[in-house]
Amino acid sequence: MILLHHISFGFPGGDLLFNHINITIPSQTKSALVGSNGMGKSTLLKLIAEELQPLNGNINIQGDIFYVPQMFGNCNDLTIAECLKIDQKLNALQKITEGDVDERYFEILNDDWDLEERSQNALHYWGLEDFGLNQKLESLSGGQKTKVFLAGIQINQPEIIVLDEPTNHLDLEGRKLLYDLIDKTNATVIMVSHDRALLNLVDTIFELSNQGVATYGGNYDFYIQQKEIEEEALHNDIHAKERALKKAKEKERETLERKQKLDARGKQKQEKSGVARIMMNTLRNNAEKNTSKLKNIHAEKISGISGNLRDLRSSLKNFDQMKVTFNDSSLHFGKVLITLEDVNFSYGSEKLWQENLNLEIRSGERISLKGQNGSGKTSLIKLLLGNTEPYQGKIFKAEFNSIYVDQEYSLIEGDLSIYDFVQKFNDTALQESEVKTLLSRFLFGKETWDKKCGVLSGGERLRVLLCGLSISNKTPDMIVLDEPTNNLDLQNVDILTNTIKDYHGTLVVVSHDEVFLKEIGMDREVVLI
Repeated sequence: MILLHHISFGFPGGDLLFNHINITIPSQTKSALVGSNGMGKSTLLKLIAEELQPLNGNINIQGDIFYVPQMFGNCNDLTIAECLKIDQKLNALQKITEGDVDERYFEILNDDWDLEERSQNALHYWGLEDFGLNQKLESLSGGQKTKVFLAGIQINQPEIIVLDEPTNHLDLEGRKLLYDLIDKTNATVIMVSHDRALLNLVDTIFELSNQGVATYGGNYDFYIQQKEIEEEALHNDIHAKERALKKAKEKERETLERKQKLDARGKQKQEKSGVARIMMNTLRNNAEKNTSKLKNIHAEKISGISGNLRDLRSSLKNFDQMKVTFNDSSLHFGKVLITLEDVNFSYGSEKLWQENLNLEIRSGERISLKGQNGSGKTSLIKLLLGNTEPYQGKIFKAEFNSIYVDQEYSLIEGDLSIYDFVQKFNDTALQESEVKTLLSRFLFGKETWDKKCGVLSGGERLRVLLCGLSISNKTPDMIVLDEPTNNLDLQNVDILTNTIKDYHGTLVVVSHDEVFLKEIGMDREVVLI
């Protein structure tokens, strides 16, 4: 069981990420954390995995934990065994088998006599049988690093599994293995993921937001259904408040008009009946006081309704406004853009692909590049874009402009501020106020305009790039996406999906997210082996 009681956390010098969070995760259940980028989902997982400590509150965990992080950079200098925290046990096992009877080796091993065999079986399961446990992690690809940590689940056999974006970098076969592992495990599972197929294997969704944590008993599809119901109810509440506000304003006008008419008639009667001036002034002052009091009553009512309406409107999703509508590419449909003839690539003397590549890409096509981890998808992209030269063969390219978006959104210059980066796309000479209005539309308030792009999250990098593209008048003839949904939350995946769906140029995509590929509508596949 995992019990989080009144947990608060914030980084030094910053605001609290969350305050007084309460979550209960029963044993042998599967749960997922969802929410916008910046809400603290990964931080919450690190707290559960005891990688961080809360500022306040208590975390009570019953069972041993195995944590699969999202980023592996700080593990590159470690061996596979060290990453999986089995190096000391393996060393103890080796010492014992060599005849060393030191008691401390038996204490370290703790009767885990089949550890070596279990490790080999796990590496084989993930297709890593060619890698030794003493191999450094830095020599592995991104997908292989992820598989190493996932192999650690079977090796360590924990009671609690904590997963942070475990499908990042994984090829399709790796994802299927992960789905099967999570489906069959009896361990308690808590995860953060944008992979909707994986999220549909859980039985509870915890939504993390500025309001705290909301619990939905069901998988991701059930959660979406409930959110749609909530969204419809929210729209109904807004319409009801709008009607109430209109009615309150009409009532205020009618009441004041009626009061003014009655006051005017009373004044005429008083003048005809010869009421003294001092009494007339007193009556007039009383009438003005009554009118002012009446105005205050109505103003208070209108203000209350307006405040409620603002609160309701602020709860609405604002992602539709961030959709970028591209102009059509200036190239005629079907024009040959790139031709590869007997092309191969090499790291050293060994060819990357078993067979030389012969490929033709035409304007308007939507091509999905597929292949297992290490099959050379990113290398092919570099060849297509002219960023590297082939080991053999010829590449013919027509004149066209392109934009390359990799999983880190590395085309965004980290040293530039958000405002300065977006200004680089301002080829239509928009005024500063117009640029800043667009930044606000993409959820970058004035307090963020001087923020360096290098500290932005994956979702923020997507938004600042889309903001720049919405300013530019130059539509790319080709967009190349290399695992673009990695490091994005589900809402930002939706933003990207809606933008790419309506793009009418040439599209080349590397992605293992089958739902994303289906939604953006690919024409054909190129599979690398």
